[in-house]
Amino acid sequence: MLAAAAVAASSLTATSAPVGAKTSERSDDDRTAIAWGPCDDPLLREFGAECGTLSVPLDYSDDGEGQVTLALSRVRHTVPDKDYQGIMLTNPGGPGGSGLIYSLLGGFIPGGAGAAYDWIGFDPRGVGSSEPALSCIPDYFVGPRPDYVPSSPRIERLWLARSRAYAHACDINGGELLENLRTVDNVRDMNRIRRALGEPKLNFYGFSYGTYLAQVYATLFPSRVGRMVLDSNVDPTRVWYGANLDQDHAFETVIQAFFDWVAKYDSVYHLGATGDVVEKGYYTALDDLRAKPVGPLGPAELPDAMLLAGYVQFLWPDLAQALSDLVVRGDASAVTAWYEAIDAPGDDNGYAMYLATICTDGKWPTWRVQREDAFRIAADAPFFTWGNTWFNAPCTFWAEHGRQPVDVDGAGVPPVLLVGETLDAATPFTGSLEVRRRFPQSVLLAEPGGTSHATTLSGNECVDGVIATYLATGTLPARRPGDGPDLTCQPLPEPVPVTQAASGGGGGTSARTHLRRQLLEGLVG
Repeated sequence: MLAAAAVAASSLTATSAPVGAKTSERSDDDRTAIAWGPCDDPLLREFGAECGTLSVPLDYSDDGEGQVTLALSRVRHTVPDKDYQGIMLTNPGGPGGSGLIYSLLGGFIPGGAGAAYDWIGFDPRGVGSSEPALSCIPDYFVGPRPDYVPSSPRIERLWLARSRAYAHACDINGGELLENLRTVDNVRDMNRIRRALGEPKLNFYGFSYGTYLAQVYATLFPSRVGRMVLDSNVDPTRVWYGANLDQDHAFETVIQAFFDWVAKYDSVYHLGATGDVVEKGYYTALDDLRAKPVGPLGPAELPDAMLLAGYVQFLWPDLAQALSDLVVRGDASAVTAWYEAIDAPGDDNGYAMYLATICTDGKWPTWRVQREDAFRIAADAPFFTWGNTWFNAPCTFWAEHGRQPVDVDGAGVPPVLLVGETLDAATPFTGSLEVRRRFPQSVLLAEPGGTSHATTLSGNECVDGVIATYLATGTLPARRPGDGPDLTCQPLPEPVPVTQAASGGGGGTSARTHLRRQLLEGLVG
Protein backbone atom coordinates (compact mmCIF):
# COMPACT_ATOMS: atom_id res chain seq x y z
CA MET A 1 0.00 0.00 0.00
CA LEU A 2 2.60 2.53 1.03
CA ALA A 3 5.97 3.70 0.23
CA ALA A 4 4.93 5.54 3.31
CA ALA A 5 6.33 4.75 6.69
CA ALA A 6 9.96 3.97 6.49
CA VAL A 7 12.76 2.19 8.30
CA ALA A 8 15.39 1.76 10.91
CA ALA A 9 17.77 -0.94 11.92
CA SER A 10 19.00 -3.35 14.47
CA SER A 11 20.27 -6.91 14.87
CA LEU A 12 23.79 -8.04 15.64
CA THR A 13 26.60 -7.63 13.18
CA ALA A 14 28.70 -10.48 11.88
CA THR A 15 31.49 -9.43 14.21
CA SER A 16 29.37 -9.15 17.36
CA ALA A 17 29.90 -5.39 17.34
CA PRO A 18 27.10 -3.34 18.91
CA VAL A 19 24.34 -2.23 16.60
CA GLY A 20 25.35 0.90 14.75
CA ALA A 21 29.07 0.33 15.11
CA LYS A 22 31.22 0.71 12.01
CA THR A 23 32.32 -2.65 10.67
CA SER A 24 34.46 -4.18 7.99
CA GLU A 25 34.10 -7.51 6.19
CA ARG A 26 36.71 -10.21 6.70
CA SER A 27 37.79 -10.00 3.09
CA ASP A 28 36.77 -7.77 0.25
CA ASP A 29 38.21 -10.03 -2.46
CA ASP A 30 35.75 -12.93 -2.32
CA ARG A 31 33.63 -11.84 -5.24
CA THR A 32 30.89 -14.26 -6.21
CA ALA A 33 30.15 -14.95 -9.84
CA ILE A 34 26.67 -13.82 -10.82
CA ALA A 35 25.35 -15.61 -13.88
CA TRP A 36 23.67 -12.84 -15.84
CA GLY A 37 21.08 -13.77 -18.44
CA PRO A 38 17.78 -12.65 -19.98
CA CYS A 39 15.15 -11.13 -17.69
CA ASP A 40 11.68 -12.60 -17.40
CA ASP A 41 10.13 -9.12 -17.32
CA PRO A 42 9.51 -7.96 -20.91
CA LEU A 43 9.96 -4.32 -19.94
CA LEU A 44 13.42 -5.04 -18.54
CA ARG A 45 14.30 -6.92 -21.71
CA GLU A 46 12.98 -4.09 -23.90
CA PHE A 47 15.25 -1.55 -22.24
CA GLY A 48 18.36 -3.71 -22.30
CA ALA A 49 18.57 -5.10 -18.77
CA GLU A 50 19.97 -8.49 -17.81
CA CYS A 51 19.06 -10.46 -14.70
CA GLY A 52 20.78 -12.76 -12.24
CA THR A 53 20.76 -14.00 -8.65
CA LEU A 54 23.06 -13.84 -5.64
CA SER A 55 23.00 -16.08 -2.56
CA VAL A 56 23.63 -14.36 0.76
CA PRO A 57 23.53 -15.58 4.37
CA LEU A 58 20.13 -15.90 5.97
CA ASP A 59 21.64 -14.90 9.31
CA TYR A 60 24.77 -12.74 9.23
CA SER A 61 25.65 -13.77 12.77
CA ASP A 62 26.10 -17.31 11.39
CA ASP A 63 27.26 -17.24 7.75
CA GLY A 64 27.01 -21.00 7.45
CA GLU A 65 23.38 -21.28 8.53
CA GLY A 66 21.00 -20.99 5.60
CA GLN A 67 20.89 -18.83 2.51
CA VAL A 68 18.51 -16.46 0.79
CA THR A 69 18.65 -15.68 -2.91
CA LEU A 70 18.46 -12.10 -4.10
CA ALA A 71 17.05 -11.32 -7.55
CA LEU A 72 19.14 -8.73 -9.42
CA SER A 73 18.90 -6.76 -12.64
CA ARG A 74 21.61 -4.77 -14.39
CA VAL A 75 21.93 -2.22 -17.17
CA ARG A 76 25.58 -2.00 -18.18
CA HIS A 77 27.49 1.23 -18.73
CA THR A 78 27.73 2.39 -22.33
CA VAL A 79 30.72 4.71 -22.04
CA PRO A 80 34.25 3.47 -22.76
CA ASP A 81 35.63 1.43 -19.88
CA LYS A 82 38.15 4.16 -19.08
CA ASP A 83 35.22 6.45 -18.19
CA TYR A 84 33.33 3.83 -16.14
CA GLN A 85 32.30 5.13 -12.69
CA GLY A 86 31.22 1.90 -10.98
CA ILE A 87 27.91 0.38 -9.96
CA MET A 88 24.85 2.39 -8.96
CA LEU A 89 22.62 0.30 -6.70
CA THR A 90 19.01 1.45 -6.46
CA ASN A 91 16.10 0.98 -4.08
CA PRO A 92 12.54 2.30 -4.52
CA GLY A 93 11.52 2.25 -0.87
CA GLY A 94 8.78 0.49 1.01
CA PRO A 95 10.07 -1.41 2.93
CA GLY A 96 8.89 -4.21 0.70
CA GLY A 97 9.19 -2.53 -2.69
CA SER A 98 10.43 -4.58 -5.63
CA GLY A 99 13.47 -2.89 -7.16
CA LEU A 100 14.28 -4.90 -10.27
CA ILE A 101 12.84 -2.33 -12.66
CA TYR A 102 14.93 0.46 -11.14
CA SER A 103 18.03 -0.64 -13.01
CA LEU A 104 16.40 1.36 -15.83
CA LEU A 105 16.58 4.59 -13.84
CA GLY A 106 19.92 5.63 -15.29
CA GLY A 107 18.31 6.38 -18.62
CA PHE A 108 16.55 9.37 -17.05
CA ILE A 109 19.71 11.18 -15.92
CA PRO A 110 20.10 14.29 -18.10
CA GLY A 111 23.06 14.62 -20.41
CA GLY A 112 23.75 10.90 -20.45
CA ALA A 113 25.39 11.12 -17.01
CA GLY A 114 23.87 7.77 -16.06
CA ALA A 115 25.67 5.99 -18.89
CA ALA A 116 28.94 5.83 -16.93
CA TYR A 117 27.49 3.45 -14.32
CA ASP A 118 26.26 -0.11 -14.18
CA TRP A 119 22.75 0.38 -12.77
CA ILE A 120 21.74 -2.42 -10.41
CA GLY A 121 18.18 -3.12 -9.32
CA PHE A 122 17.34 -5.78 -6.77
CA ASP A 123 14.47 -7.29 -4.88
CA PRO A 124 15.48 -7.19 -1.21
CA ARG A 125 15.39 -10.39 0.82
CA GLY A 126 11.86 -11.72 1.11
CA VAL A 127 10.56 -9.43 -1.65
CA GLY A 128 9.22 -10.18 -5.12
CA SER A 129 11.45 -12.51 -7.13
CA SER A 130 13.95 -13.05 -4.32
CA GLU A 131 13.66 -16.44 -2.60
CA PRO A 132 12.07 -17.22 -0.28
CA ALA A 133 9.43 -14.49 -0.59
CA LEU A 134 7.14 -13.80 2.34
CA SER A 135 3.35 -14.02 2.14
CA CYS A 136 1.06 -14.19 5.16
CA ILE A 137 -2.61 -13.78 4.18
CA PRO A 138 -2.78 -13.13 0.42
CA ASP A 139 -6.38 -11.89 0.42
CA TYR A 140 -5.93 -9.57 3.41
CA PHE A 141 -6.79 -6.50 1.30
CA VAL A 142 -9.85 -7.92 -0.44
CA GLY A 143 -12.67 -5.46 0.17
CA PRO A 144 -14.91 -4.38 1.55
CA ARG A 145 -13.12 -4.40 4.90
CA PRO A 146 -14.30 -2.92 8.20
CA ASP A 147 -14.45 0.83 8.60
CA TYR A 148 -11.11 2.26 9.70
CA VAL A 149 -12.69 4.60 12.25
CA PRO A 150 -13.46 2.58 15.42
CA SER A 151 -16.77 4.30 16.10
CA SER A 152 -17.85 1.29 18.16
CA PRO A 153 -16.08 -1.32 20.30
CA ARG A 154 -17.14 -3.92 17.73
CA ILE A 155 -15.17 -2.27 14.90
CA GLU A 156 -12.10 -1.95 17.12
CA ARG A 157 -12.33 -5.64 18.05
CA LEU A 158 -12.64 -6.59 14.38
CA TRP A 159 -9.47 -4.72 13.43
CA LEU A 160 -7.54 -6.01 16.44
CA ALA A 161 -8.52 -9.56 15.52
CA ARG A 162 -7.47 -8.99 11.89
CA SER A 163 -4.16 -7.50 13.01
CA ARG A 164 -3.44 -10.33 15.42
CA ALA A 165 -4.32 -12.94 12.81
CA TYR A 166 -2.04 -11.34 10.24
CA ALA A 167 0.90 -11.24 12.63
CA HIS A 168 0.28 -14.87 13.58
CA ALA A 169 0.16 -15.96 9.93
CA CYS A 170 3.46 -14.19 9.28
CA ASP A 171 5.00 -15.96 12.24
CA ILE A 172 3.91 -19.34 10.86
CA ASN A 173 4.84 -18.66 7.24
CA GLY A 174 8.02 -16.70 7.85
CA GLY A 175 9.99 -19.24 9.83
CA GLU A 176 13.65 -18.32 10.24
CA LEU A 177 13.37 -15.71 7.51
CA LEU A 178 11.16 -13.61 9.78
CA GLU A 179 14.01 -13.33 12.27
CA ASN A 180 16.34 -11.78 9.69
CA LEU A 181 14.40 -9.05 7.90
CA ARG A 182 15.63 -5.90 9.60
CA THR A 183 17.20 -2.99 7.80
CA VAL A 184 20.61 -4.11 8.97
CA ASP A 185 20.11 -7.42 7.12
CA ASN A 186 19.24 -5.54 3.93
CA VAL A 187 22.26 -3.30 4.34
CA ARG A 188 24.57 -6.28 4.68
CA ASP A 189 22.99 -7.71 1.54
CA MET A 190 23.81 -4.46 -0.25
CA ASN A 191 27.42 -4.83 0.79
CA ARG A 192 27.46 -8.42 -0.47
CA ILE A 193 26.17 -7.20 -3.83
CA ARG A 194 29.00 -4.69 -3.96
CA ARG A 195 31.56 -7.36 -3.13
CA ALA A 196 30.11 -9.86 -5.57
CA LEU A 197 30.51 -7.30 -8.35
CA GLY A 198 34.09 -6.58 -7.34
CA GLU A 199 33.53 -2.90 -6.62
CA PRO A 200 35.50 -0.98 -3.96
CA LYS A 201 32.71 1.58 -3.46
CA LEU A 202 28.94 1.50 -3.43
CA ASN A 203 27.17 4.26 -5.33
CA PHE A 204 23.50 4.36 -4.46
CA TYR A 205 20.27 6.01 -5.59
CA GLY A 206 17.51 5.60 -3.03
CA PHE A 207 13.95 6.80 -2.55
CA SER A 208 11.99 7.00 0.71
CA TYR A 209 12.89 3.89 2.76
CA GLY A 210 15.83 3.52 0.39
CA THR A 211 17.29 6.66 1.94
CA TYR A 212 17.30 4.93 5.30
CA LEU A 213 19.10 1.94 3.81
CA ALA A 214 21.76 4.40 2.64
CA GLN A 215 21.97 6.06 6.05
CA VAL A 216 22.53 2.75 7.80
CA TYR A 217 24.94 1.52 5.12
CA ALA A 218 26.99 4.70 5.51
CA THR A 219 27.02 4.20 9.28
CA LEU A 220 28.21 0.59 9.12
CA PHE A 221 30.47 0.81 6.04
CA PRO A 222 31.61 4.46 5.76
CA SER A 223 34.79 3.60 3.84
CA ARG A 224 32.70 1.91 1.13
CA VAL A 225 30.44 4.88 0.36
CA GLY A 226 30.71 6.42 -3.09
CA ARG A 227 28.16 8.85 -4.52
CA MET A 228 24.64 8.76 -3.14
CA VAL A 229 21.43 10.50 -4.20
CA LEU A 230 18.80 10.26 -1.45
CA ASP A 231 15.33 11.41 -2.46
CA SER A 232 12.69 11.98 0.29
CA ASN A 233 14.63 11.23 3.42
CA VAL A 234 13.50 9.17 6.37
CA ASP A 235 14.14 10.75 9.75
CA PRO A 236 16.42 8.23 11.53
CA THR A 237 15.23 9.50 14.92
CA ARG A 238 11.61 8.56 14.19
CA VAL A 239 11.92 4.89 13.26
CA TRP A 240 9.18 3.72 12.99
CA TYR A 241 6.30 4.55 15.27
CA GLY A 242 7.11 8.24 15.42
CA ALA A 243 7.43 8.40 11.63
CA ASN A 244 3.86 7.16 11.26
CA LEU A 245 2.53 9.78 13.67
CA ASP A 246 4.33 12.45 11.66
CA GLN A 247 2.69 11.15 8.49
CA ASP A 248 -0.79 11.46 9.96
CA HIS A 249 -0.40 15.24 10.27
CA ALA A 250 1.47 15.65 6.98
CA PHE A 251 -1.06 13.79 4.85
CA GLU A 252 -3.84 15.96 6.25
CA THR A 253 -2.02 19.04 4.96
CA VAL A 254 -1.55 17.58 1.49
CA ILE A 255 -5.09 16.21 1.09
CA GLN A 256 -6.42 19.66 1.92
CA ALA A 257 -4.19 21.04 -0.85
CA PHE A 258 -5.64 18.41 -3.19
CA PHE A 259 -9.22 19.37 -2.29
CA ASP A 260 -8.36 23.03 -2.96
CA TRP A 261 -6.87 22.08 -6.35
CA VAL A 262 -9.98 20.10 -7.31
CA ALA A 263 -12.12 23.14 -6.43
CA LYS A 264 -10.16 25.28 -8.89
CA TYR A 265 -11.47 23.03 -11.64
CA ASP A 266 -15.09 22.76 -10.58
CA SER A 267 -16.10 23.18 -14.23
CA VAL A 268 -14.34 19.87 -14.92
CA TYR A 269 -15.03 17.77 -11.83
CA HIS A 270 -18.25 19.36 -10.49
CA LEU A 271 -17.27 18.63 -6.90
CA GLY A 272 -17.55 22.17 -5.58
CA ALA A 273 -15.94 25.57 -6.00
CA THR A 274 -14.15 25.52 -2.62
CA GLY A 275 -11.93 22.99 -0.95
CA ASP A 276 -14.37 22.74 1.95
CA VAL A 277 -17.18 21.71 -0.39
CA VAL A 278 -14.98 19.14 -2.13
CA GLU A 279 -13.95 17.75 1.24
CA LYS A 280 -17.58 17.52 2.34
CA GLY A 281 -18.39 15.55 -0.80
CA TYR A 282 -15.57 13.13 -0.07
CA TYR A 283 -16.74 12.48 3.49
CA THR A 284 -20.36 12.16 2.35
CA ALA A 285 -19.24 9.46 -0.10
CA LEU A 286 -17.37 7.80 2.76
CA ASP A 287 -20.52 7.81 4.89
CA ASP A 288 -22.50 6.31 2.02
CA LEU A 289 -19.99 3.48 1.71
CA ARG A 290 -20.20 2.87 5.44
CA ALA A 291 -23.91 2.36 5.02
CA LYS A 292 -23.66 0.36 1.80
CA PRO A 293 -20.40 -0.73 0.13
CA VAL A 294 -20.32 -0.89 -3.66
CA GLY A 295 -18.82 -4.22 -4.63
CA PRO A 296 -15.33 -4.37 -3.06
CA LEU A 297 -15.34 -0.63 -2.32
CA GLY A 298 -16.16 0.21 1.27
CA PRO A 299 -15.19 2.76 3.93
CA ALA A 300 -11.62 1.43 4.16
CA GLU A 301 -10.98 1.15 0.43
CA LEU A 302 -11.96 4.71 -0.55
CA PRO A 303 -9.38 6.45 1.68
CA ASP A 304 -6.71 3.97 0.55
CA ALA A 305 -7.35 4.89 -3.08
CA MET A 306 -7.45 8.64 -2.44
CA LEU A 307 -4.28 8.42 -0.34
CA LEU A 308 -2.37 8.46 -3.62
CA ALA A 309 -3.19 12.17 -3.88
CA GLY A 310 -0.98 12.65 -0.84
CA TYR A 311 1.98 11.06 -2.60
CA VAL A 312 2.32 12.63 -6.03
CA GLN A 313 0.64 15.54 -7.75
CA PHE A 314 0.83 14.02 -11.23
CA LEU A 315 -1.99 11.65 -10.22
CA TRP A 316 -4.31 14.46 -9.10
CA PRO A 317 -6.29 14.70 -12.37
CA ASP A 318 -6.92 10.95 -12.49
CA LEU A 319 -7.89 10.76 -8.84
CA ALA A 320 -10.11 13.83 -9.06
CA GLN A 321 -11.95 12.30 -11.99
CA ALA A 322 -12.36 9.02 -10.11
CA LEU A 323 -13.77 10.88 -7.09
CA SER A 324 -16.07 12.88 -9.36
CA ASP A 325 -17.35 9.68 -10.95
CA LEU A 326 -18.18 8.34 -7.50
CA VAL A 327 -19.71 11.47 -5.97
CA VAL A 328 -21.45 13.00 -8.98
CA ARG A 329 -22.46 9.95 -11.01
CA GLY A 330 -22.41 7.16 -8.43
CA ASP A 331 -19.87 5.24 -10.50
CA ALA A 332 -17.36 3.49 -8.22
CA SER A 333 -15.42 1.70 -10.95
CA ALA A 334 -12.50 4.13 -11.26
CA VAL A 335 -11.93 4.46 -7.50
CA THR A 336 -12.14 0.69 -7.17
CA ALA A 337 -9.55 0.25 -9.92
CA TRP A 338 -7.16 2.62 -8.16
CA TYR A 339 -7.61 0.78 -4.89
CA GLU A 340 -7.01 -2.62 -6.44
CA ALA A 341 -3.97 -1.35 -8.33
CA ILE A 342 -2.34 -0.12 -5.13
CA ASP A 343 -3.41 -2.58 -2.46
CA ALA A 344 -3.29 -5.55 -4.88
CA PRO A 345 -5.82 -7.93 -3.33
CA GLY A 346 -4.41 -11.43 -3.64
CA ASP A 347 -0.76 -10.36 -3.26
CA ASP A 348 0.36 -9.32 0.21
CA ASN A 349 4.13 -9.73 -0.28
CA GLY A 350 4.87 -6.00 -0.15
CA TYR A 351 2.75 -5.52 2.97
CA ALA A 352 4.19 -8.57 4.71
CA MET A 353 7.73 -7.36 4.07
CA TYR A 354 6.86 -3.83 5.12
CA LEU A 355 5.71 -5.11 8.50
CA ALA A 356 8.57 -7.59 8.84
CA THR A 357 10.98 -4.67 8.72
CA ILE A 358 9.23 -1.88 10.55
CA CYS A 359 7.93 -4.11 13.34
CA THR A 360 11.45 -5.28 14.16
CA ASP A 361 13.66 -2.28 13.31
CA GLY A 362 12.45 -0.39 16.36
CA LYS A 363 10.23 -0.83 19.37
CA TRP A 364 6.45 -0.41 19.23
CA PRO A 365 4.24 0.80 22.08
CA THR A 366 1.28 -1.05 23.53
CA TRP A 367 -2.08 -0.93 21.78
CA ARG A 368 -3.35 1.36 24.54
CA VAL A 369 -0.72 3.98 23.63
CA GLN A 370 -1.38 3.60 19.91
CA ARG A 371 -5.11 3.93 20.46
CA GLU A 372 -4.77 7.08 22.56
CA ASP A 373 -2.44 8.67 20.00
CA ALA A 374 -4.78 7.82 17.12
CA PHE A 375 -7.86 9.31 18.77
CA ARG A 376 -5.92 12.45 19.68
CA ILE A 377 -4.39 12.99 16.23
CA ALA A 378 -7.52 12.03 14.29
CA ALA A 379 -9.39 14.91 15.92
CA ASP A 380 -7.28 17.29 13.80
CA ALA A 381 -6.11 14.96 11.03
CA PRO A 382 -8.93 12.53 10.22
CA PHE A 383 -8.01 11.67 6.63
CA PHE A 384 -5.16 9.21 7.22
CA THR A 385 -4.76 8.63 10.95
CA TRP A 386 -6.92 5.55 11.53
CA GLY A 387 -6.01 3.90 8.23
CA ASN A 388 -2.34 4.33 9.10
CA THR A 389 -2.92 3.04 12.62
CA TRP A 390 -4.53 -0.21 11.46
CA PHE A 391 -1.99 -0.64 8.66
CA ASN A 392 0.72 -0.85 11.31
CA ALA A 393 -1.30 -2.52 14.08
CA PRO A 394 0.08 -6.04 13.42
CA CYS A 395 3.34 -4.78 14.95
CA THR A 396 1.51 -4.90 18.28
CA PHE A 397 1.35 -8.69 17.99
CA TRP A 398 4.55 -9.38 16.01
CA ALA A 399 6.44 -12.48 17.16
CA GLU A 400 9.91 -11.05 16.56
CA HIS A 401 10.42 -8.13 18.92
CA GLY A 402 11.77 -4.77 17.86
CA ARG A 403 15.32 -3.79 18.65
CA GLN A 404 17.13 -0.50 19.18
CA PRO A 405 17.50 1.36 15.85
CA VAL A 406 20.94 2.11 14.49
CA ASP A 407 22.38 5.44 15.63
CA VAL A 408 22.92 6.88 12.15
CA ASP A 409 26.27 8.65 11.83
CA GLY A 410 27.52 10.10 8.55
CA ALA A 411 30.44 12.05 9.99
CA GLY A 412 33.06 10.14 8.01
CA VAL A 413 31.10 9.89 4.77
CA PRO A 414 31.97 11.72 1.54
CA PRO A 415 29.55 14.25 0.06
CA VAL A 416 26.07 12.92 -0.71
CA LEU A 417 23.08 14.68 -2.25
CA LEU A 418 19.80 14.93 -0.34
CA VAL A 419 16.58 15.98 -2.08
CA GLY A 420 13.14 16.70 -0.64
CA GLU A 421 9.93 18.60 -1.27
CA THR A 422 9.05 20.61 1.81
CA LEU A 423 5.44 19.37 2.07
CA ASP A 424 6.19 15.72 1.31
CA ALA A 425 3.72 13.78 3.45
CA ALA A 426 5.21 10.27 3.33
CA THR A 427 8.63 11.43 4.54
CA PRO A 428 8.18 14.87 6.09
CA PHE A 429 10.92 17.38 5.30
CA THR A 430 12.18 17.39 8.88
CA GLY A 431 13.74 14.04 8.02
CA SER A 432 15.91 15.60 5.30
CA LEU A 433 17.00 18.31 7.73
CA GLU A 434 17.96 15.67 10.31
CA VAL A 435 19.94 13.63 7.79
CA ARG A 436 21.76 16.79 6.65
CA ARG A 437 22.73 17.42 10.27
CA ARG A 438 24.11 13.90 10.68
CA PHE A 439 26.01 13.95 7.37
CA PRO A 440 28.18 17.07 7.65
CA GLN A 441 29.44 16.85 4.06
CA SER A 442 25.98 16.38 2.56
CA VAL A 443 24.11 19.00 0.54
CA LEU A 444 20.33 19.37 0.76
CA LEU A 445 18.29 20.48 -2.24
CA ALA A 446 14.79 21.59 -1.23
CA GLU A 447 11.70 22.17 -3.35
CA PRO A 448 9.68 24.71 -1.34
CA GLY A 449 5.95 24.08 -1.28
CA GLY A 450 6.16 20.81 -3.20
CA THR A 451 3.85 18.06 -1.96
CA SER A 452 5.14 15.13 -4.02
CA HIS A 453 7.13 12.19 -2.72
CA ALA A 454 10.20 10.64 -4.36
CA THR A 455 9.88 12.21 -7.81
CA THR A 456 13.39 13.17 -8.83
CA LEU A 457 14.21 12.55 -12.51
CA SER A 458 10.66 13.54 -13.46
CA GLY A 459 11.57 16.41 -15.73
CA ASN A 460 12.41 19.17 -13.26
CA GLU A 461 15.44 20.64 -15.03
CA CYS A 462 16.74 22.42 -11.94
CA VAL A 463 16.64 19.33 -9.72
CA ASP A 464 17.72 16.84 -12.35
CA GLY A 465 20.57 19.07 -13.49
CA VAL A 466 22.11 19.10 -10.02
CA ILE A 467 21.81 15.30 -9.89
CA ALA A 468 23.41 14.92 -13.32
CA THR A 469 26.37 17.13 -12.45
CA TYR A 470 26.96 15.28 -9.20
CA LEU A 471 26.85 11.85 -10.81
CA ALA A 472 29.08 12.96 -13.66
CA THR A 473 31.73 14.81 -11.67
CA GLY A 474 31.11 14.26 -7.95
CA THR A 475 30.62 18.02 -7.59
CA LEU A 476 27.89 19.43 -5.39
CA PRO A 477 26.81 23.01 -4.71
CA ALA A 478 28.35 24.65 -1.66
CA ARG A 479 26.97 23.78 1.75
CA ARG A 480 25.52 26.80 3.53
CA PRO A 481 25.95 27.63 7.21
CA GLY A 482 23.06 26.81 9.49
CA ASP A 483 20.47 24.06 9.58
CA GLY A 484 18.38 24.80 6.50
CA PRO A 485 18.63 23.59 2.91
CA ASP A 486 21.69 24.48 0.87
CA LEU A 487 19.88 25.29 -2.37
CA THR A 488 16.35 25.34 -3.69
CA CYS A 489 14.56 24.52 -6.90
CA GLN A 490 10.92 25.28 -7.60
CA PRO A 491 8.83 22.10 -7.70
CA LEU A 492 7.13 21.10 -10.91
CA PRO A 493 3.95 23.12 -11.49
CA GLU A 494 0.67 21.69 -10.34
CA PRO A 495 -1.01 19.55 -13.01
CA VAL A 496 -4.01 20.63 -15.04
CA PRO A 497 -6.99 18.43 -15.83
CA VAL A 498 -6.47 16.07 -18.72
CA THR A 499 -9.15 17.74 -20.82
CA GLN A 500 -7.46 21.12 -20.50
CA ALA A 501 -4.01 19.69 -21.11
CA ALA A 502 -5.26 17.98 -24.26
CA SER A 503 -6.73 21.22 -25.63
CA GLY A 504 -3.31 22.83 -25.37
CA GLY A 505 -1.77 20.63 -28.02
CA GLY A 506 0.99 18.08 -27.65
CA GLY A 507 -0.36 14.56 -27.34
CA GLY A 508 1.28 11.21 -27.66
CA THR A 509 3.20 9.36 -25.00
CA SER A 510 6.68 8.09 -25.65
CA ALA A 511 7.86 4.74 -24.35
CA ARG A 512 10.26 6.57 -22.01
CA THR A 513 7.45 8.74 -20.63
CA HIS A 514 5.30 5.67 -20.05
CA LEU A 515 8.20 3.94 -18.32
CA ARG A 516 8.91 6.89 -16.03
CA ARG A 517 5.25 7.03 -15.02
CA GLN A 518 5.37 3.33 -14.23
CA LEU A 519 8.49 3.85 -12.11
CA LEU A 520 6.85 6.70 -10.22
CA GLU A 521 3.68 4.73 -9.61
CA GLY A 522 5.87 1.92 -8.30
CA LEU A 523 7.16 4.27 -5.61
CA VAL A 524 3.69 4.72 -4.16
CA GLY A 525 2.40 1.18 -4.62
